[in-house]
Amino acid sequence: MPDSPYTDLDRPPLSAAAISRALVRPGGLWTGVSVVEETGSTNADLARAAGEGAPQGTVLIAERQSAGRGRLGRSWSAPARAALMFSVLLRPSVPVARQGWLPLLAGLAAASAVRRIAEVDVRLKWPNDLLIGDRKLAGVLAERVDTAVIIGTGLNVSLRAAELPVATATSLAVEKAPCLDRDPLIRGVLREIETHYGEWTRAGGDADACGLRAAYLGVSATIGMEVRVELPGERALVGVATGVDELGRLLVTSEGRSHALSAGDVIHVRPHTP
Repeated sequence: MPDSPYTDLDRPPLSAAAISRALVRPGGLWTGVSVVEETGSTNADLARAAGEGAPQGTVLIAERQSAGRGRLGRSWSAPARAALMFSVLLRPSVPVARQGWLPLLAGLAAASAVRRIAEVDVRLKWPNDLLIGDRKLAGVLAERVDTAVIIGTGLNVSLRAAELPVATATSLAVEKAPCLDRDPLIRGVLREIETHYGEWTRAGGDADACGLRAAYLGVSATIGMEVRVELPGERALVGVATGVDELGRLLVTSEGRSHALSAGDVIHVRPHTP
């Protein structure tokens, strides 16, 4: 059975029915969970579904993506069933100005679940890359479609060292995490998203009132680092990351001036020594 999802028993398939039974309930955030064997991009698929009126709480998981995308147009790929690759559809009611926190919220949710279930010390590089040491474990991509926001996550689970796409990547298997089971991991991440999203929504998007900013800063790998931020238009800013503001923007002090950045590729240079 060369095409069977059970050929590699170290990488069993996910069950949409089992995940749905665990997470979809009246009054909850999640309204439907689908698992597909392969697609181009779960974000692109949910973007189309959002345009057709799909409800908030729709979850799409792919066992393999042929055209997965990360931030800044980068590709994201992994062998079949070796990673968690999924997107969720949200329709936030909070003011648009505060929705910049959504990518950070999703990164925090993923980090919290991985720390608890896989028992590894995951930190967040602004805005939402999950790091173990200086190696990337997972990434999050948020995209707006009219009033909806699609948030996609790619988390390396059972990839072996030779299967990692770049030298700066890692996986839970490479880090010898005690849990490589994708089922409790996806349930944990989605539960964390539901909890943080509910608290943030009830607070009207106020990241301080719901504790989101404090929780995010508590696992940040960026704050206190000297950073180089590659900005749109082939510009760069070098300085010290000092915090995250009320809108989720990274605060960088450079040459005595504070800058609030809503976009940019952050490179950690070295810890800042006052």
